[in-house]
Amino acid sequence: MNTLKALAMAATVAGFMTVPFAANAADTYRFKMATGWAGGPLMDIGAKAFAERIDQLSDGRIKVQVFPGGALGNALKVSETVKNGVAELGHTWMGYDWGKDPSVVLFGGYAGSFDSERMLHWLYEAGGAEMQRQYRDEVFGVVSIPLFIRTAEVFLHSRKPVRTLEDIKGLKLRTAGAWLDMAKDLGAAPVTTAGGDVFPMLERGVIDATEWGTLWEDISPGFHKVAKYLIIPGVHQPTAPFELVINKDVWAKLSDKDKKLMETAARLTTLDSWLRIGEEDAKALDFYRKAGNEIIELDPEVQYKTRDIADKWADEVAKSNKWFEKVLVDQRAFEKRWANANQYRNVKVRPTAVQ
Repeated sequence: MNTLKALAMAATVAGFMTVPFAANAADTYRFKMATGWAGGPLMDIGAKAFAERIDQLSDGRIKVQVFPGGALGNALKVSETVKNGVAELGHTWMGYDWGKDPSVVLFGGYAGSFDSERMLHWLYEAGGAEMQRQYRDEVFGVVSIPLFIRTAEVFLHSRKPVRTLEDIKGLKLRTAGAWLDMAKDLGAAPVTTAGGDVFPMLERGVIDATEWGTLWEDISPGFHKVAKYLIIPGVHQPTAPFELVINKDVWAKLSDKDKKLMETAARLTTLDSWLRIGEEDAKALDFYRKAGNEIIELDPEVQYKTRDIADKWADEVAKSNKWFEKVLVDQRAFEKRWANANQYRNVKVRPTAVQ
């Protein structure tokens, strides 16, 4: 166990000492977890890692059986599967529920979000996680806890080179959430589908391009094998927090201690995912170069235009959606508070060639 994990575990133990011992603390549970993932990092260092962590923290009293996307219900409707009691738990990206209420993308990340470090601070230190739980409870009738976060995504794995606004016009791309609408404003022709369908659609040319995860996460589904061009940075998704969804009746039956265990397991898994993905992403560009992919950086005009579209979209939605307005105002206040962070955190060093 490295130093970071040791410190985290020590803090966890200290936190538990303040929780009164509940009469039913010896209860055992066997939960099913629905997910939206066929495999890859979202499954391995997200859903399954949480299951292993809660098993460890509870001394084996809480067992979670993780099911791949589609096994217990629609992979894009995990929160519905959990609410209906088909599964006690779920691991999903909240943005998949944007058709019911677009406020979900403020918690799941969209083109107007800040980066992952700031998102983590907002969630865990500035009240974001509490706001997320209240929102999911009121609007969707489930319990929600942050679980897993990724860094900025790859903008596209594409069969065609994409660099300018002109290149995006008419491009058939797979995406999800609010980017479905925003991509249209850039001139693209977006569609959405579950993760397991993306590779065959890209391989057959049904779509020209897809976005999915970060540089490292996208290695396992193999998009680079059927799409020569890798387009960065992921201006459509600067961050992507995911969530643990819990059935409300199940949550109500847990002792305070076991609720704390669930929250702690999710938090540690989230921090671990951020650290792991950040390190693996740093290695991934070389992997793609050696695989014969061409790496293209989006022109600044595309990046600026994307943020302009996102801000305008958010302002319009906020006019008629009270929850969206509440979260947006809170996030923008946080972003303003952090506006000068680079000034006191970034130390200038003389540029040197990296061999």
